[in-house]
Amino acid sequence: MTQSWIFFALLAAVSAAMTIVLTKAGLKNVDSTLAFAIQAVLIVLITWTVVISQGNLGNIKDIDKKAWMFLIAAGITTTLSTIFSYYALKLGKASYVTSLERLSIVFAVVLSIIFLKEKITWQLIVGAAIMIAGAVMVAWGEKSS
Repeated sequence: MTQSWIFFALLAAVSAAMTIVLTKAGLKNVDSTLAFAIQAVLIVLITWTVVISQGNLGNIKDIDKKAWMFLIAAGITTTLSTIFSYYALKLGKASYVTSLERLSIVFAVVLSIIFLKEKITWQLIVGAAIMIAGAVMVAWGEKSS
């Protein structure tokens, strides 16, 4: 099995980190929902440009009804997640907001085990526990600041 997913996952993490910092800087005098709407236009344009340039536009007809339902639901939750995240960034420090918001990893692990029947390993349990402990420490640290 190829390990190239690790490289792309790390690129995604660096991109997400840059997004948080750039968004926080851009939110100074801008409504958080308006900021996301501006970025969403760019997301749509760039993503469809990539789909078309890769020659994948024709594959849209091959997506079955069940996949459409899951993708639409994921689109809704992605939008809500980003709106909530941007509002939290508007109100709080990027380092604190991101530390708590990234508990999504723990929730994703739990939901993947329940709904996707993924295997529980000791590494998942220990890693999730460390993430939860880190988020609690960050949250408590913010209250005392």
